[in-house]
Amino acid sequence: MHDLSCVVHLHSVHSDGTGTVEEIARAAKGIDVVLLTDHDTMAAEPGWYGDVLVLVGEEVSPKGSNHYLAFGLDSPIDHTGMDAADIVRAVREAGGFGFAAHPFSKGSERFRQAPMPWTDLSCVDGIEVWSFVSDIAERIDSIPQALRFLARPERFAADPPEENLREWDRLNAERRVVGIGGVDAHQFGRRILGRRVVRLMGYRRTFRQLRTHVLVNELPSRDLDHDRAQVYDALRDGRCYIAVDHLARPAGFAFWEEDGDVHARVPQPADIRLLRDGVEVARTAGAELDHAAAGAGAYRVEVRLGGRVWILSNPVRLT
Repeated sequence: MHDLSCVVHLHSVHSDGTGTVEEIARAAKGIDVVLLTDHDTMAAEPGWYGDVLVLVGEEVSPKGSNHYLAFGLDSPIDHTGMDAADIVRAVREAGGFGFAAHPFSKGSERFRQAPMPWTDLSCVDGIEVWSFVSDIAERIDSIPQALRFLARPERFAADPPEENLREWDRLNAERRVVGIGGVDAHQFGRRILGRRVVRLMGYRRTFRQLRTHVLVNELPSRDLDHDRAQVYDALRDGRCYIAVDHLARPAGFAFWEEDGDVHARVPQPADIRLLRDGVEVARTAGAELDHAAAGAGAYRVEVRLGGRVWILSNPVRLT
């Protein structure tokens, strides 16, 4: 399997971001795939921009709640009058799949952002279990702190909220729900005469904070249809993991089930924690974990480096 680093959930000039697709691709230098999700539009052009593959999805964005990061669509979803289940159904009927965006959002008074939670997660294909901007913005409680966050978001980096992980575990105890990490990047600013004159939370800075890695069968061929299908298949199937790449390169991470046992490998020694249905069942300090599974359930690993979450696997299910 080949490991591709991706940034998921970002916005361009086609909705409420400030960057063109070309600018976003330049900011993503060193990243393999950008998954663009403008609000209620797929106007951006997918393709290879230099060495970066840009794929175009949609953030289906009904007012107030139930935003859905949808991929594999030919055109945007008309969500008029739809509830959560209707949106998921419409995406599937159009041949796509998706992830609940910032599903546990509590909003942010300082950023004048109302809560945007999901009202029914029982129907979704996957969730944005770790949402960089949304999760941190909720903790900002003063204007000076908000300004520092906009200027230097990396200084506010934190682990995913425990309540997000607990809810993800609860969902996976019942059925497979794929988890991804999203940045929700906008690069706040203004353009005058076509030039960007203010830039806060720049794309490049934000892209460093959180990535989703997909495991594909073949290296990219630069054939758009082939490469897009590989990335989407990996996301649909949960062949992906979430990582904070700037802590250390995660390539080489592996987590799998074989003959009823579960195994994890990391590219350097770290604290590896194995959970079954959200309950810790094994832990080790090192680069390997092997565990004789003691029963059915959804098993996943959390890997910490220097006290911070470095890698979150998707679950493997034993029956």
